[in-house]
Amino acid sequence: QVQLVESGGGLVQPGGSLRLSCAASGSIFSSYAMAWYRQAPGKQRELVAAIGSGFSTNYADSVKGRFTISRDNAKNMVYLQMNSLKPEDTAVYYCKAVRGVHYDWGQGTQVTVSS
Repeated sequence: QVQLVESGGGLVQPGGSLRLSCAASGSIFSSYAMAWYRQAPGKQRELVAAIGSGFSTNYADSVKGRFTISRDNAKNMVYLQMNSLKPEDTAVYYCKAVRGVHYDWGQGTQVTVSS
């Protein structure tokens, strides 16, 4: 089991930037695929970005070119750099760790994009 703690959310104006961080426990973090999901009020949780154990990445079409996912295995951290934020990016953002059929979620961090 992996314990995940997100941080870095907050209120930002349209066009602004935020960097989300996800701290993971456990000594086998490098073997996990990691992902960021988000859930807006009244909507289903959706995949935002993912990074494999081999550092391959994929992104939702809605965030391509604006968001960047990265990981630091030495620090057991995964990041989501979010630029050119839009009001429709407002959501609770969750970190997810996946290894085989096993997965764990963080508690989420709120991101609000508003003027």
